[in-house]
Amino acid sequence: MSQPPITEVVAAVLTQPDGRVLREGRGAAAGHPPAYPSRVLLAQRPPGKVYAGYWEFPGGKVEPGETLEAALARELHEELGIAIERACRWITRVFEYPHATVRLNFFRVFEWQGAPHPHEGQVFSWQLPDAVEVTPLLPANFPILKALSLPPLLGISHAESLGVDTFLARLDVALHNGLRLIQLRDKTLPQDTRLQLAQATVRRAHLHGARVLVNGSPELARAAGADGVHLDSAAAAALTTRPDCAWVGVSCHDDAELAHAAAIGADFALLSPVLPTLTHPGAATLGWGRFAELAAASPIPVYGLGGLERHDVALAQSHGAHGVALLRGAWT
Repeated sequence: MSQPPITEVVAAVLTQPDGRVLREGRGAAAGHPPAYPSRVLLAQRPPGKVYAGYWEFPGGKVEPGETLEAALARELHEELGIAIERACRWITRVFEYPHATVRLNFFRVFEWQGAPHPHEGQVFSWQLPDAVEVTPLLPANFPILKALSLPPLLGISHAESLGVDTFLARLDVALHNGLRLIQLRDKTLPQDTRLQLAQATVRRAHLHGARVLVNGSPELARAAGADGVHLDSAAAAALTTRPDCAWVGVSCHDDAELAHAAAIGADFALLSPVLPTLTHPGAATLGWGRFAELAAASPIPVYGLGGLERHDVALAQSHGAHGVALLRGAWT
């Protein structure tokens, strides 16, 4: 039996020009940086279309012979009357609706000319991804909105080298300066010390509305009061289902590991090493070209890891990354 044809679709995630949004209880205190996520634009499908009245990201079908980038530019000009200035590939998801199977090629659109205006009768609304107030949403968009609540910077704990007290002091500074996602690693510490470190990290992070994922077992993550678990590639490979945690991250190094991370329901992946690192000098690296290929094909957001710095976020995003993950660089 032949497989039904796949309809290629481009979808645009427009981030509100005024950017990060302060919210009560999420880092909004005086002197604190704005908290993620930023508002994104959702459009309501007009009458006469399949799923009329449902909310989705702006976009549309790719025409025969049209590149994804050209389709995106055309659709946003036709629907919103805007001209794209900076758009980056993000993720690709295949979704089976009763009437069609679609491949959703998502782009992050950070800069454009003109003010979005409904040219085709749609209704638009800027929404916070983790607090959407419009309904109903197209089913394919629920994991997308969850992914968009992830910040562009992820810090990996470094207490083994810095010392626990020094790390916690630097963690406080990083949280004050806007870090909102932390992977608690430090696997060589004694189990009791590691649990205490995880608990202290979670307490500090939650005061700033930041999330903590523990690299290890779901049991350790729950004991620490963490927001989820992070799995290394070997731990992920041993699973066939998603761990029972609110958030799941996976460390990956190639397309097979990325595909498996998505298959077990991970929320995001770390893909490494992008560039040469101090930790593994001389090791083979992906390079930006291969990284971009893997990130664009991934159905879950990908953070670049290895040889990157804070100022590389925009560069990483231009190659399909959601953001960058930092070990030493997060705490300097």
